[in-house]
Amino acid sequence: MKLLLLGKNGQVGWELQRSLSVLGDVVALDRDSQDHCGDLTKLDALALTVRRLRPDIIVNAAAYTAVDKAESEPELAHAINALAPEVLAREAQHLGAWLLHYSTDYVFDGSGKQPWVETDATGPLNVYGRTKLEGERRIAAQCERHLILRTSWVYSARGGNFIRTMLRLAQDRARLTVIDDQHGAPTSAELLADVAAHVVRQVTVSPGRKDLAGIYHLAAAGETTWHGYATHVLEQARLLQPTIGMVATGADPVASEAFATAARRPLNSRLDPAKMQSAFGLSLPPWQQGVDRVLAEIL
Repeated sequence: MKLLLLGKNGQVGWELQRSLSVLGDVVALDRDSQDHCGDLTKLDALALTVRRLRPDIIVNAAAYTAVDKAESEPELAHAINALAPEVLAREAQHLGAWLLHYSTDYVFDGSGKQPWVETDATGPLNVYGRTKLEGERRIAAQCERHLILRTSWVYSARGGNFIRTMLRLAQDRARLTVIDDQHGAPTSAELLADVAAHVVRQVTVSPGRKDLAGIYHLAAAGETTWHGYATHVLEQARLLQPTIGMVATGADPVASEAFATAARRPLNSRLDPAKMQSAFGLSLPPWQQGVDRVLAEIL
């Protein structure tokens, strides 16, 4: 089996290089790749890459994810998050291939307190969310064998992330100020990649399983706020490394309005993964488990 992975050097893409490697021959690309085009802004070259490689599976972990910057770069965000996925979907359909694509809780308006299910009405609050939602719709319209995994609050040990930011700030400030009215589940790139490999295996064991195509919510179990997330990080860091030397004694909760941002964020980012767990026989771990693993790696 041949797999084409796009966005190989992102948080999720990096982990996918590992998790997909046991399934077959993985061609992993990013926007700087030389032999084949992995740049999602070059639509014709992207289509040609798929035609030349003829993969059985396309996994798209590339996206425009700079949420605030997207407000001033809507055309670029649209090209990467909507037009490029449509190209991948169209080419996958021609090949009879599966397309697995990552999306986001930002397709919802963040209202209410209940976890979102796949059939809930969408209503993105910002350019990023609107372009990701359009990408979902273009994929569904072009490709029968599509798997769209919506997730939230992604982090990894690689690159910049919320955990590293909290640890860095805790070295210099006596108290941290963290948002306490946005709710979700921190979800590790490692979990997203491992589940993707499991899902790909399931749909390719029986090539006719088009009934598994569709949108799924994928997030770690449980929920918290950014403040609760930060508090857990600081407490666990002290347990793992008592001599870490953090100045901060804790974090103070504040409303989202305390931080001015170009893009509005949803207050409710809870995602219900019941459909995913039922369809693919999964039991998703609590969010604290992944955070603790990454902390142990970082520290």
